[in-house]
Amino acid sequence: MDKKSIIGLVLIFGIFVGYMAWTAPTEEERAKMRKAYIEDSTRKAEEKRIADSIATAQATVDSLVAAGDSAAIAATAQTTDMGSFNACTGEGILIPVKSERMSLEFYSKGARINKVVLADYQTFDKQILELITPADDNLNLIFSTTEGLTVNTQDITFSTLIDGHAWNGDTLTVKAGDSLRISMRADISAALDSNAAAGKHYLEFVYTVRGDSYEVGFDINFVGLEEFILSDNRVDLQWRNRMLRQEQAREGTRSERTYTSIYYKPVEDDVDDLTAGKDVTEQVKNQLEWIAFKQQYFSAILTAESTPFENAELKVRTDKGDTMRNYLTDMYATLGIPFGHDTKELHMGFYFGPTKFRDLRAFDRDFDKMLPLGWTFISKNISRWLIIPAFNFLEQFNWNYGIIIIIFTLLIRLLLLPLVYKSYRGGAIMRILKPEMDALNQKFPKKEQAMQKQQAMMALQKSAGYSPMAGCLPVLLQMPFLTAMFMFFPQAIELRQKSFLWCDDLSTYDSILDFGFNIPLYGDHISLFCLLMFGMQFFYTWYTMKQQAGTQTMPGMKFVMYFMPFMMLFIFNSQSAGLNLYYLVSLTFTMTTMILIRKFTDEKKVRARMAAYAKNAAGKPKKKSNFAKRLEEMQKQAEAMQKQREKQQNRR
Repeated sequence: MDKKSIIGLVLIFGIFVGYMAWTAPTEEERAKMRKAYIEDSTRKAEEKRIADSIATAQATVDSLVAAGDSAAIAATAQTTDMGSFNACTGEGILIPVKSERMSLEFYSKGARINKVVLADYQTFDKQILELITPADDNLNLIFSTTEGLTVNTQDITFSTLIDGHAWNGDTLTVKAGDSLRISMRADISAALDSNAAAGKHYLEFVYTVRGDSYEVGFDINFVGLEEFILSDNRVDLQWRNRMLRQEQAREGTRSERTYTSIYYKPVEDDVDDLTAGKDVTEQVKNQLEWIAFKQQYFSAILTAESTPFENAELKVRTDKGDTMRNYLTDMYATLGIPFGHDTKELHMGFYFGPTKFRDLRAFDRDFDKMLPLGWTFISKNISRWLIIPAFNFLEQFNWNYGIIIIIFTLLIRLLLLPLVYKSYRGGAIMRILKPEMDALNQKFPKKEQAMQKQQAMMALQKSAGYSPMAGCLPVLLQMPFLTAMFMFFPQAIELRQKSFLWCDDLSTYDSILDFGFNIPLYGDHISLFCLLMFGMQFFYTWYTMKQQAGTQTMPGMKFVMYFMPFMMLFIFNSQSAGLNLYYLVSLTFTMTTMILIRKFTDEKKVRARMAAYAKNAAGKPKKKSNFAKRLEEMQKQAEAMQKQREKQQNRR
């Protein structure tokens, strides 16, 4: 390895170290991390204490069962005092509901949605896609009573009415255009007033299922409870879900967990989220319009229709001890809801469905902003207003999605062609100027002549009508498009489980060989589209470097250029096949365009331009630009410093 390559490696290492130092957490962030660690340790200790208490209670019940003491068992079972709601206890019943979009399961104990299965989608392994999983604490309303007690609705057993009638025990079906009203009521009229008729004092949860929608209406009614529920300005709604893995991913790959987080929309601010892919707890003091438990392609959203949520505590926790194959993580939200003496009802709503940009945007509630479509304002808007509309337009032709990606890529490259044409043409001109460039390298062989050689090369390029800056600027202008594409494809549910050639699913990697073990940073498989993209990029690099042979380049640049394809191979091996197909087609188009431009760039015209430039410049005083003046001054300073160093070395 020569001196220039070593300098290049040192510079790369320096940039890497500088980046790590720049992205290192601040003292404030470290303090938050320490606080989160302490809270997590406290939570685990509390969970262990509760688990131990439950185990002890269970052991007590088991011993009583063995002794046959039924009275003692009943006394032990009733451990939570809910005051007037003590009459609303007992076993719950499951109520299955099926619409055109999904199957739901309601549970009368806790008056909650127990399970949601989407009808038109499956998991990566062709199983039912369960978006909401059964749990006793999926939904819980907490409030205080004038009796000095705290009531958790998850402990209450509600009676159920279907469109005002008793449920007959059958699966309920909701057809397109129809709706179904499920009322779950906890009536405490007799407990509050022995003379009161039923229906005078009750708490009611009402769900409205629509046949052709992913939405479910959710209302809570407080009837005749003004003197029973303590009006302390707020009640708390707890919402929790155990998230299951829906997409293909393996250890060491960019998994679905990376795209999983809690999103929320403040009333007077933009959509925000917790740190994706990490366990985190966050207190949000702003009023919220909605919160969402989002996975890569699907979301469960809870909206506030009448009164905004406030003082929310949002939490993502992953149980490392959970050995269930498809377990992903747990999400929790505790939402404060303003509540006063005059509060009669709370209006909310659920959305259980895919995170398809077009559908989410139709709600006009900023749901679509959950999708990370770019890293900058420019790339986000390129995705929003150009890439997605173009992709949706091509969908109308009902072609295979692989064909759509190829045509889509070609259209994008044709759109960008005017930006990169000068860069490609500049490469062709540099090929023509290679003899003159070689002559300048021989004319200025010494290091101290580097500035003179650079000036001479710039003058030569100018005479041929080529400006290095004119070639660099279009490349920089392409960057927002590249980042927008990188973010778009992993979020495009349209590609999910769509096949093309050997690939069964364009939304994930196309493995042609599984190792059975994991290679750090690479994965446990070989993606063929990624391998083809690597081959094309390596050939592109070789061809470009061959054309630039003999020209002056930065130290270590050759190594960096050849290193890039290998870096991309490691980064993209676990990316979606659709993304790798896009880059493969894009590189192929770029390579073809470059070869054609260089082939049809007329050397005679370039030479004629150079001759005309020399003729016009002959006899005229050369007017130096400010940049040229600064360059010349830098050259003089560099030569003076070199002479000074040589003198010092001679003295030694």
